[in-house]
Amino acid sequence: MADPYADALRCGRGPLYLRRLSPAAHRDTSDGEGDLLTLDIERWCAAADAVDLEVLNRCAGPVLDVGCGPGRLVGALAARGVRCLGVDVSPAAVALTRRRGGSALRRSVFDRLPGEGRWGTVLLMDGNVGIGGDPVALLRRLRAVAASGSRLLAEAFPEDVDERLVVRVEDAHGRHGRPFRWARVGTAALLRAAEEAGWAPVRRWSAGGRRFVELRQRATAAHDGHPAATERSAHP
Repeated sequence: MADPYADALRCGRGPLYLRRLSPAAHRDTSDGEGDLLTLDIERWCAAADAVDLEVLNRCAGPVLDVGCGPGRLVGALAARGVRCLGVDVSPAAVALTRRRGGSALRRSVFDRLPGEGRWGTVLLMDGNVGIGGDPVALLRRLRAVAASGSRLLAEAFPEDVDERLVVRVEDAHGRHGRPFRWARVGTAALLRAAEEAGWAPVRRWSAGGRRFVELRQRATAAHDGHPAATERSAHP
């Protein structure tokens, strides 16, 4: 079967899409939010930008990057001397991460991982809170992987959305991979899932048209007295 995702990563450009297989889009598609959802391949394959670096500044090692893609964040952390591991199910993504000088493992986050219970920060960037199609199950799994008192830095969808989908990756020529379950959640939906999974909000912020939340394990947040805080957008 074709692997348009791997091909796009290797050449560093799209266009590449997630095709919504179910549920079907029942709204005006003129805004680009129909059955084809555009993937930001060029940004993922570039070096970490200023918005990424703002997130990385909040990391306390060791760091686990879930769905690391071609490794721009793992590579940036490695260049800082921060211990970091990327995990991804794509062999091409793992190879590219290693080429950037980072450590990466081809594995599902739901399989046994190295250092379980000892990761100081977990990253869920670029929509990866959608992995598996069930954000609550994913965040519960990451709570088991993370160390006591750890933080989770997650990127929410920039709009107020809460969807469970079946999708496939597809290129401009119609070549596609296998279907898989995915989710899209905005900030409000992400915080609801986090609460159910045992994470407490510490802060939220936006920059460059992207939205982020920082979470702590609920018991740790209460014990340490970290109040939830909202930061002003860097780009109103």
